[in-house]
Amino acid sequence: MTKMNRRDFLKAAGTVGATAMATTLSGCALNEPNIMTPARQGKSVMGLVSEKLEVVRVGFIGVGQRGYGHVKRMSQLEGTRIMAICDTHDEVLNRAVNYLTEQGLEKPSMYSGTELAYQDMLARDDIDIVIISTPWKWHAPMAIDTMNSNKHAFVEVPLALTVEQMWDIVNTAERTQRHCMMMENVNYGRDELMVLNMVRQGVFGELLHGEAAYIHELRWQMKEVDHKTGSWRTDWHSKRNGNLYPTHGLGPVSQYMNINRGDRFDYLTSMSSPALGRAAYAKQEFDPQHQRNQANYIAGDMNTTMIKTVLGRSIMVQHDTTTPRPYSRHNLIQGTNGVFAGFPNRIALEKGSEKSFHEWDYDMQSWYKKYDHPLWLQMGSEAQRNGGHGGMDFLMFWRMIYCLRHGEPLDQDVYDGAAWSVISPLSAHSVANRSAVVDIPDFTRGAWQFAKPLAVVGT
Repeated sequence: MTKMNRRDFLKAAGTVGATAMATTLSGCALNEPNIMTPARQGKSVMGLVSEKLEVVRVGFIGVGQRGYGHVKRMSQLEGTRIMAICDTHDEVLNRAVNYLTEQGLEKPSMYSGTELAYQDMLARDDIDIVIISTPWKWHAPMAIDTMNSNKHAFVEVPLALTVEQMWDIVNTAERTQRHCMMMENVNYGRDELMVLNMVRQGVFGELLHGEAAYIHELRWQMKEVDHKTGSWRTDWHSKRNGNLYPTHGLGPVSQYMNINRGDRFDYLTSMSSPALGRAAYAKQEFDPQHQRNQANYIAGDMNTTMIKTVLGRSIMVQHDTTTPRPYSRHNLIQGTNGVFAGFPNRIALEKGSEKSFHEWDYDMQSWYKKYDHPLWLQMGSEAQRNGGHGGMDFLMFWRMIYCLRHGEPLDQDVYDGAAWSVISPLSAHSVANRSAVVDIPDFTRGAWQFAKPLAVVGT
């Protein structure tokens, strides 16, 4: 890594971080998207290959609920060394550090005290990558500061909150030539990997339509008032009426459809149901004077967004973390020869199935046997043993480290993270304007037309 004067870095990083935070907190672009394409400040990072890292030296920012699991899984991977951990909450910071020392690993350096303590960690020159698992408002400034410190950024979902922030991150990645990957773990689930393999082999024919969702009842998080995810995530139901969390379902469908690699999102339209569930839950569970009963919940309980791609395909994306119903990401892909749909998994094909396409085949075992992705065949057992949403978290980290150590492009890049995440602010703009059609920025600046589709790696 190139050394950087610590004082100079902190001055530059503080300026960038403060600017990005001001953009988030001021509310600008929450309802007024700016989709203009700025001039490129560097060169494209499509297919970026960075220097091979024999040992990947890791820093963590945020080790609460999500980040703690990341520390545990990263510690199990060959060729990694956890150098430093930063968190403003001493209890979770100590928990993560103690876990590592109890495993017989070297004690990492600890950073805490202020919200900008992470910049002290970034000033070090013995860290290669930074894992960012913090509240959403910090994703953009921390990712930008990380890349400006000549380190690769790996960010929890969503990548950022506004169109302006997405462009700032893309521009920084191109200028610094550093990886910035939004860690969409669902792309590494067994079913999603199998369907990608099936799509690549033409099982469903020419693709026409996809459906993606994050339907996950999370009202209970409203009881996390002082700490944990609900202490900050609940507030977004009072700030934005749109799809608050689009990427879990959208990431896999985008990879099936070669979004940013042969096709791209063109425009969207969005509408929301009434916002009733959060207020009703607050009335039921909290005292009348409690802060949860003082909030004005504006995010519709169900948001439905329709995306049109340049090649004419359609994608329905839904978000609902409020109503009482079973969990679902939909994970539906429809082609000219048939369809796969998830929750529960089922397949119907005109050709290539023993059943008629008029009835669903719910038995996945024969499909797994024939189409399991090579990555899952290679690492699935290890992934399940180490855990994390059925193994997808571990497999994602394993693949990230493999690419960094072997000098290969990552499976997801900064353009993917921006394209999938920008659906949130754009959906809010559409909802606020009677479901108006909103153009979706081309963060690749035309490179999608020439980029190669994501391969079925491991074959």
